[in-house]
Amino acid sequence: MAENKSKPASLETTVLLLSVFIVGLCTIVFELLIGSVSSYFLGDSIKQFSLTIGLTMSAMGLGTLLSRLVNNHLISWFIGVEILLGFIGGLSVPLLFAAYATADLYYPVMLLLIWAIGTLIGLEIPLLTRIMDKHYSLRLNISNVLSLDYFGALAATLLFPFCMLPFLGILKSSLITGGANVLVGVVNLWLFRDKLPKQIIPHLRGASVAVVLLLLVAIVGSARLTHIWENQMYNDRVIYSSQSAYQKIILTKRKDDLRLFLDGNLQFSSVDEYRYHESLIHIPMSLTPFHENILILGGGDGLGVRELLKYTDIKTITLVDLDPAITDLAQNQPLLKKINNNSLSDPKVTVINEDGFSFLEQNTIFFDLIIADLPDPKNPSLARLYSTDFYRLIRSRLSKYGLFVTQATSPFFATKAFWSIEKSLQAAEFKTTLPYHAHVPSFGDWGYILAGNIPLAPEKVTISVPTIFLSKNILPGLFAFSKDIRVDDIKPSSLDSPILLSYYLQGWKHWN
Repeated sequence: MAENKSKPASLETTVLLLSVFIVGLCTIVFELLIGSVSSYFLGDSIKQFSLTIGLTMSAMGLGTLLSRLVNNHLISWFIGVEILLGFIGGLSVPLLFAAYATADLYYPVMLLLIWAIGTLIGLEIPLLTRIMDKHYSLRLNISNVLSLDYFGALAATLLFPFCMLPFLGILKSSLITGGANVLVGVVNLWLFRDKLPKQIIPHLRGASVAVVLLLLVAIVGSARLTHIWENQMYNDRVIYSSQSAYQKIILTKRKDDLRLFLDGNLQFSSVDEYRYHESLIHIPMSLTPFHENILILGGGDGLGVRELLKYTDIKTITLVDLDPAITDLAQNQPLLKKINNNSLSDPKVTVINEDGFSFLEQNTIFFDLIIADLPDPKNPSLARLYSTDFYRLIRSRLSKYGLFVTQATSPFFATKAFWSIEKSLQAAEFKTTLPYHAHVPSFGDWGYILAGNIPLAPEKVTISVPTIFLSKNILPGLFAFSKDIRVDDIKPSSLDSPILLSYYLQGWKHWN
């Protein structure tokens, strides 16, 4: 026989169902926040998100088990859980920043936060399901609760990357998400005030007010807090900080040294960046028979373009960089404009903010030289830009005598990764490859690989434009590799099997 339930009270059920949706949304946001912060500080995003999701799910299981111990005053318990979750979850990112900036306690703090948040999340749904039991049959109750919880999770996956991260930043996102949990508790406290034990109402009200005030103070002071922590985490004074839709962007300055960091990783130091960019640009330019049309993938800082503009016979330079925040910075930040000679505003230069893979797939233009000035392959998204599949696409966009060059991480620190990139180029059916390297003090020994379908002879390299680092006498050494940074039995990397990522992480783990 069907179970009889009282007719749902419209306002009560609406608030409870909306609560389910919001707690589902907050659950995913907290996971994304902790995973993102951990990836930002520690790298290896796969590992950090796997740990965050796995530990959160196991803690949720513990919370679900603990919920069976709650037999009375279910609404009171639910409100208390929301207030506590708003407090811990809202302050999770500030606590992680503080742990990383002030002491070597990041992992213990991260684990404690994940277990606390996961356990509280695990309590939410069972309590809500039992609270709503008087309004719906078991069949409808389970369906309503789980479906709204899942829809909340979907909303979170859309809001976090497209709205919260780019417009609020990671710190405010944490505080506001915590506030959403407290708001759920406050609304339910008001709605069910006549059904709660009178002695507990002042305690819940006082706790909610205290947490809300704390979160508001933190939101108001978030810019100041972020500035303090960033200056503690970086050796030099932070002069620019922003969170784009894709990455955390930091500029630091000490005397004449301007440094750019993306997601905590150094991209250049103005005291020696010319060594990197001269090696990346002038070696292939010397060996390219024609260089009228040039494509540079990445390089949104404009420093590679600065070197290219030394050649008067170049007609067009197309720069494709995913993040408009980087190219805007290079075009508008006075110190960066001074270093790149305002190169991105040159009439020969066209800036396109698009994924390099997508650009090459959609574009049919042929280029005399394609330059990959991309971040290291430290995550799956970047590793695909070093794959055989990507290199085949690049080869199809080269003119008959065109060349391709890519930065290829450090042959000393990530030896296997370096030679895997050459293997991938060879697997992409480039007829010739030419690896070389240069010493860049900020990074150490740094590698590049040149590829094409024409002979590539190091002795034919001649530098015909003004340079600071490159000269005739040092050129032969760029193409010589010592025995300790040569390895055999290295596999190429593909989209299906991105082994380069493993090589890269294995190589750098001892040095980061």
